[in-house]
Amino acid sequence: MEFDFDLLVIGAGSGGVRAARMSASMGARVAVVESRYLGGTCVNVGCVPKKLFVYASEYQEHFKDSAGYGYTVDSKPQFDWVKLRDNKTTEIERLNGVYQRMLESAGVQIIDGHAEFETAHQVKIGDKSYTAKNILIASGSWPFKPSVPGSEHVMTSNEFFYMDKFPKHAIVIGGGYIAVEFAGILNGLGCETHQVYRGEPVLRGFDQQVRDFVSEELASSGINLHYNSTIDAIEKLDNGQLKATYNDGTTVVTDAIICALGRKPLVDPMKIENAGLTKGHHGEISVNEHYQTSVSHIFAVGDVIGRVQLTPVALAEGMYVAHHLFSDKAPRKVGYDLIPTAVFCQPNLGTVGITEEQAAVKFNKVAVFDSAFRPMKNTLSGNPQRMLMKLLVDTETDKVIGCHMAGHDAGEIIQGIGVALQAGATKNDFDNTIGIHPTAAEEFVTMREPSRFVGLAVS
Repeated sequence: MEFDFDLLVIGAGSGGVRAARMSASMGARVAVVESRYLGGTCVNVGCVPKKLFVYASEYQEHFKDSAGYGYTVDSKPQFDWVKLRDNKTTEIERLNGVYQRMLESAGVQIIDGHAEFETAHQVKIGDKSYTAKNILIASGSWPFKPSVPGSEHVMTSNEFFYMDKFPKHAIVIGGGYIAVEFAGILNGLGCETHQVYRGEPVLRGFDQQVRDFVSEELASSGINLHYNSTIDAIEKLDNGQLKATYNDGTTVVTDAIICALGRKPLVDPMKIENAGLTKGHHGEISVNEHYQTSVSHIFAVGDVIGRVQLTPVALAEGMYVAHHLFSDKAPRKVGYDLIPTAVFCQPNLGTVGITEEQAAVKFNKVAVFDSAFRPMKNTLSGNPQRMLMKLLVDTETDKVIGCHMAGHDAGEIIQGIGVALQAGATKNDFDNTIGIHPTAAEEFVTMREPSRFVGLAVS
């Protein structure tokens, strides 16, 4: 059978674009289908605009801190939400153009529209049908809202970055990394911010000590944390405000409610059943080690497979598929054990490797090194925000198996340490490394005595 394309990619997000570009560079005939925006969630309503807003939200603290360094701010700095929002949008549109040029220069055909499977080799886009020898599903994920009365009045990350008016009072629902980032942005920009989470503390799945530390710092920064709470109903008032009813019956009137409860794989609109595919228990598309689905010529990467919802992971998965299909060289396997991760809350959180709780049930004896302190920058300013640094070391091998940090530029520092852990660095390697002074990062190479031991062999 003669196909229109060697590879048809559904979704022009991080994983899809990488797979399309690399495959085309290897001589494949490639098309990518996108119904919304080039660059996917990360570029348009995720990582990139989020980080820009985080930068903006930090300036209020910078203005305040500058007094301790001799600066006089004659008047209260004025924040213009519309200017920030529109400047952000201009930058996103620039990046959309960059993605378009990258794809076109690689020889990838861009098809604007929504893809629906007609058969395992044929996809309908608008009023046209296309065939492909191989198909890659990289459709990403979609934020979901709580199933409560009035949920249609709640915004998600899709709307957050384009708000018409900046709220004076807002509620963020959720306790994950998106929720704490949004709460930090709102709080830093001057909004009275309330974060509602059904558990305690925030950031479930991260190291417990880090969770406790970050929660304390968030509260100290002015974010109102409401633990063991849910919103059971939402009503829109005549003046445009929202009335939220909590699970204990109390009510509060607010300007905006932002839902950050997570994202679900975006699968249903594609009619995958026409290709012989089915969804997994959590709505994901199941794949093997080569990212093949149950139909051998259909592949899937990124958020839609329900593994790790991170842009760099999707990029690596997309690269794997391209090499698996069109390269003579064996593709580089994607490792999921040592993925450096950052949460851009305030203070930032960075982590690589396992948590103390995971180490305690996996290793016989693990040495825990930790240090909490106020960084030098905050001494003259009087800023009370602290930093936490933590290393986990397997005493049998001396290998560093986990590294966690909460503090300014945590992501920048942990990225470098991620390389060290990937290379199998030991505590002795850390101890033999000369620190850069004066920096916060040098704390990682100067912690000498463990604060405690945990593990299967520790009573």
